[in-house]
Amino acid sequence: MDNAIKTMSYRMDFKRTPDDRFDNLVDFNFAPNYLYVDDTEGGKLRVHYLDEGPVDGDVVLLMHGQPAWCYLYRHMIPLLVDEGFRVIAPDLVGMGRSDKPTKAEDYTYARHVTWMSDWLTQLDINNVTVFFQDWGSLIGLRLVAAFPDQFAHVVLANGALPVGKIPVELTDAAREIYQSLPVVGAENLKDIYFDKSSPVPPFLYWRKFCAECQDLDVGFTMAKTAHKSLSEMEAQAYSAPFPDESYLKGPRTFPSLVPIFHDDMEVEENKAAWESLSQFDKPFMCAFSDGDPVTAGGDQPFLESVPGCSDVQHRVISDAGHFLQQDQPEQCVKAILDVRRSA
Repeated sequence: MDNAIKTMSYRMDFKRTPDDRFDNLVDFNFAPNYLYVDDTEGGKLRVHYLDEGPVDGDVVLLMHGQPAWCYLYRHMIPLLVDEGFRVIAPDLVGMGRSDKPTKAEDYTYARHVTWMSDWLTQLDINNVTVFFQDWGSLIGLRLVAAFPDQFAHVVLANGALPVGKIPVELTDAAREIYQSLPVVGAENLKDIYFDKSSPVPPFLYWRKFCAECQDLDVGFTMAKTAHKSLSEMEAQAYSAPFPDESYLKGPRTFPSLVPIFHDDMEVEENKAAWESLSQFDKPFMCAFSDGDPVTAGGDQPFLESVPGCSDVQHRVISDAGHFLQQDQPEQCVKAILDVRRSA
């Protein structure tokens, strides 16, 4: 098949990023692997993943967030392979080398969970140590809740499982404020997140930016919101999956799917996942960074509710921002090694 829009009967229209967009990316010499998942409309979507290290090694699963892709783990993967692990790092649908549905309405939180559940089931892996961050955790924690027997250790890093944080009485006002917010530039987002004086939740600016900015340049956005500087070649690598606007529905829609209001889709499903996690007694580590205003304090509900958090040496990843895998890969790998040593 060519790289134009793919259509299977009606099915779901999607784009597939040309392979040459991934040639010669800096620090990214990994072979692609693919599985096909049910698109929930009678067709198939191709999910890309990296699979490095010995095939019989203990599995470490690395799940990225938005607007990144598995390139985010480029420095962690070799360190983990050197420790003897089989390291698997997928691209979420709409991101990286995975297929990209072209309509915003094709992206739902429920579908993301379904797609990655299908992918995980096909892989047939067990005794998994999982490290996830951002949307990797919103989806990954649902996988842990649904398939607890497959997971042996968890590292939650700058992540969450939201169930409608904005109070009911403020919902209408917050939605009205969102509609009136300006679309700020990528260069302003970091300052907005660190501004504690504004009554407007900073996430609403991010949501507005991703959905409505005229030119969503993922690499530029990653560079402008990074804790540590990205090189021009690294920024270009983050942009590689998205040749033009028609490939960007995934990055644009993810923030709008976060259930921040009490009546958002998937609030009840996430509450059910919390119930499952309240029974999860295998080692569960929180490893949040010291420089992430997005998820600061987000570890506390897990420390209070997940039995597996007991007798684990939780930690703060120092000198790191939201994308701590990029800022401190060695500290993140140490978190994985340490959680595996837990009882």
